[in-house]
Amino acid sequence: MKLIPLIKPIIVFIITITSTLLFVLQFPQTKKTSFEPNLHSMSISRSFVLWLHGLGDSGPANEPIRTLFTSPQFRNTNWSFPSAPNAPVTCNYGHVMPSWFDIHEIPVTADSPNDETSLLKAVQNVHATIDKEIAAGTNPNNVFICGFSQGGALTLASVLLYPKTLGGGAVFSGWVPFNSSTIIEQITPEAKRTPILWSHGMIDSTVLFEAGQAGPPFLEKLGVSCDFKAYPGLAHSISNEELGHLESWIKARLQSSS
Repeated sequence: MKLIPLIKPIIVFIITITSTLLFVLQFPQTKKTSFEPNLHSMSISRSFVLWLHGLGDSGPANEPIRTLFTSPQFRNTNWSFPSAPNAPVTCNYGHVMPSWFDIHEIPVTADSPNDETSLLKAVQNVHATIDKEIAAGTNPNNVFICGFSQGGALTLASVLLYPKTLGGGAVFSGWVPFNSSTIIEQITPEAKRTPILWSHGMIDSTVLFEAGQAGPPFLEKLGVSCDFKAYPGLAHSISNEELGHLESWIKARLQSSS
């Protein structure tokens, strides 16, 4: 293992936090708009969007994201921005910080090692949240899981390992966090019908673009539909352009009431 300067744990933490702040500060002020006339008579079903943040971040810091989703189709959407538990992280020399699962190295490459044991524990927690929402009356086809960086990797695993078809999974600057055949064999035919949106900045130096590019071929082999979007000039952060596309992508898949 290569020796890495001790300052790196602090840098990794700062990169994660500032990435969130960058897109939060970019959010424009939104104005309340009236619903489109043809939507007055349309019954909009309950939907659910679960957002999973990146390493060292928090759920509340990401809540401004919802303010960009101003389309009337989201007026009956339940949003959830949970925070990861505090845990020691290997890439930060065991320092304790908010983390969904362990990460062995930063930057993350297409060949980085995975910690599948801690990943599967996190997946179980995400599945419990999804189960609760579906039990409350939300159609699984109107459940969307989204995540940035580590949260994006967890999004991918959670969607692929959920036994039902969901509305979709959106991965931002994430990677494929598992490769064992034992896990791959658990992916059901229903899960393979859940569409994936994958967005990645081309100058990302934290989760390298190559790690993102490895996602579509992996999903193609599984028979999973993936819409991959590359963003030139974007580093390890989320842009308004990405979130605008996400809004349109979800809108196109929302199921209305019968």
